[in-house]
Amino acid sequence: MKRNRILTIFASLFVAVAMFSACTEDTADVRLEPTLSTSNTLNVTSDSATVVGFVIAEGDGFTERGICYSTSENPTVDDSRTIYSEGSATATFHVTLSGLNYATTYYAKAYATGEAGTVYGEQVTFTTLPVVPFITTAAITDVTGNSATGGGEVTGSGGSDVTARGICFGTSENPTTADGITTDGDGTGAFESMLSELQGNTTYYVRAYATNSAGTGYGPQVSFTTEVDLPKLTTTGASEITKTSAVTGGAVTNNGGGEITNFGIVWGMNPEPTTADNTIEGTMEMDSFVIDITNLDLNTTYYVRAFATNSAGTGYGDEVSFTTLADITTFWIVGNYNGWNNSDAAEHIISTENSEGLAEGYVYLTSGEIKLVTDHSWDNAHTFGDDGSGGLTNPGNNISVPADGYYLIRANLSDMTYSLTPTVWGIIGDATAGGWSDQTNMTYDTNSKTFRIAAHLTAGGAFKFRGTADWGINYGDSNEDGTTLDAGGKDIANDVEADYAITLDLSTPNNYTYSAHRWGVVGGATPDPTWGSDFNMTWDADNGVFTITIDLTAGEFKFRADDDWALSLGGALDNLSSDNAPNIAINEAGNYTITLDPWGLTATVTKN
Repeated sequence: MKRNRILTIFASLFVAVAMFSACTEDTADVRLEPTLSTSNTLNVTSDSATVVGFVIAEGDGFTERGICYSTSENPTVDDSRTIYSEGSATATFHVTLSGLNYATTYYAKAYATGEAGTVYGEQVTFTTLPVVPFITTAAITDVTGNSATGGGEVTGSGGSDVTARGICFGTSENPTTADGITTDGDGTGAFESMLSELQGNTTYYVRAYATNSAGTGYGPQVSFTTEVDLPKLTTTGASEITKTSAVTGGAVTNNGGGEITNFGIVWGMNPEPTTADNTIEGTMEMDSFVIDITNLDLNTTYYVRAFATNSAGTGYGDEVSFTTLADITTFWIVGNYNGWNNSDAAEHIISTENSEGLAEGYVYLTSGEIKLVTDHSWDNAHTFGDDGSGGLTNPGNNISVPADGYYLIRANLSDMTYSLTPTVWGIIGDATAGGWSDQTNMTYDTNSKTFRIAAHLTAGGAFKFRGTADWGINYGDSNEDGTTLDAGGKDIANDVEADYAITLDLSTPNNYTYSAHRWGVVGGATPDPTWGSDFNMTWDADNGVFTITIDLTAGEFKFRADDDWALSLGGALDNLSSDNAPNIAINEAGNYTITLDPWGLTATVTKN
């Protein structure tokens, strides 16, 4: 190992001596010839760089060493040079060149001077970094209450492309690009900037800026003060709209830098009302105000803007509009479905006190056309049809009914819009056969104007009534009263597994009801003569009736729903009644088959 190391050292010395010989002017004595290397550059900035030299062989000694440099190749000591002054104890020396130009390519060599003259190391090259752009800030002109004109000039790029320029501004001194800015192109040269959305009577500070790869440079700061501006406001949307009144108001979001001397709302029947139209002054509370508008016309569209006045003038908020309720509470639906019979016999839809002008109801229609009327005169003022774009107008065109079906009809009495939505009604839920994914359709009975179905419901589940597959129209029982339906209401729970007669009644506008009953027989003629126990019936789908086969004795019985006397049926089998009807007599003991149609209120009692 030692032998190999010695051989390696000798080989290295041989190579070094050969290098010394190649770098000197006189190669007669390679061992004594001074030799120098320029090994590296370090810490290059925009105006400085450190160059490293290395004395390979000093010869008879050096009296000066350093770095010479130039923007041309092969610099000598006759060009720029920096003398190394840190001593000469080591072969390596670092020299920092300063006062360099930014973004400039330089060539450099280490040099050393002795009795034999000056020797040089290899040439190295480096490029100084760019600096931020040089920029001036223009004076501010055209100052108003909310705008001004400024700008600047990029007088130097700093050695790198200017990618953005503009002005930065704010209400504190020495703004930066973290504050408000404009963006006005790129490159060098003059530019103009527009400042907008300023606050009135406010002092702003401005500096031009320009950005390149070195960063962002700023021009000198200038300042200006805006004039008093018009107040800025918001307008409150109308609420509590009635036939003759509404509530609106507004808020002052900025006083424009001046004292507010008057404020309120302006309104009229044309867009963009001003103080030359109707004006109502308000009472300010926390920069906002609420105003009642009264004595309005029926079924009329009004336009409203909040306003406020200061020394600069009057400013307005955004415009809002509303339409007072029409003097309409009932629409009769007249059309092909009823032979255009415009009388009280026609189906109707109605509004309510709380519906904010929306009238609705369900009507079975045949394909053809309809109109909505508010009396039976056919007077144009009371006849409403389509305005050609889906809205409601007097007297309007006939409204098309595309197909036979049961429709939800709505007419909005505040904005005079209408809709006809076809429905297909059924029950759906985990208490039903189809679960929550498959609706079981009901059958519409035109005589009773109700939907009906007999269905087996499981215990512990629930169901709802659904009219559209997208669940846009569905009803549940939020009050859990077993009768009243609510749009989008609570699921209807079912506790007892049985066959149920289910009825959905949508025939009375805004008053939708349902019933779901299981049926049985109870009485002295049954196996429990105490009238205490019901014997449940099941649904016979083939014959469309509830049925039970049971042993009876001579005596009496009744049909009872849900094991409760709240609903029972008795009296004549072909005309059952629930109003204190007499019991049904059984004259002879035997095995009987009993059927019940709870909708048609008929029954049969047959001895087998």
